[in-house]
Formats: sequence, structure tokens, C-alpha cells
Amino acid sequence: MNLIEIGKIIRFRREFLSLRQEDLAEMSAVTTKTIHLIESGTGNPSLETLEKLTTVLGMEILIQVKKTD
Repeated sequence: MNLIEIGKIIRFRREFLSLRQEDLAEMSAVTTKTIHLIESGTGNPSLETLEKLTTVLGMEILIQVKKTD
């Protein structure tokens, strides 16, 4: 999954919950600018930032690591 897809998922969930970016920022202690950058696919969020957002949005992060040849 790339950054654009992650941003789309976060935006969809935020809008589904009828939250503004400002609401999510306040609830997650992440700046509105950071949320905007993530949702537009231009930000490169840390796992810590994603965890803050997904916790508020009622989501979880699953990471799959696999060997490629």
C-alpha cells in the first residue's frame, strides 16, 4: 500500500465519521497540516502519527513483512 492509498483510507474514514480535519487534529494531537498532507498523499507519516490517527478513527494498523526474491 502506498502513501496515496493510506491517505484516501484515512480521509474516507474521517468523512464517514463526519469529522473535519480540525476535529481529527484536536482529538489525535496531530496538526491539521499533517492530516492534510497525509490525506493528499504528499505526507510521509511516522507509525506513531498513523497510530494516533487510526486510534481516533477506530482503525488498526496491520503490517505484513514478507521476503521477496
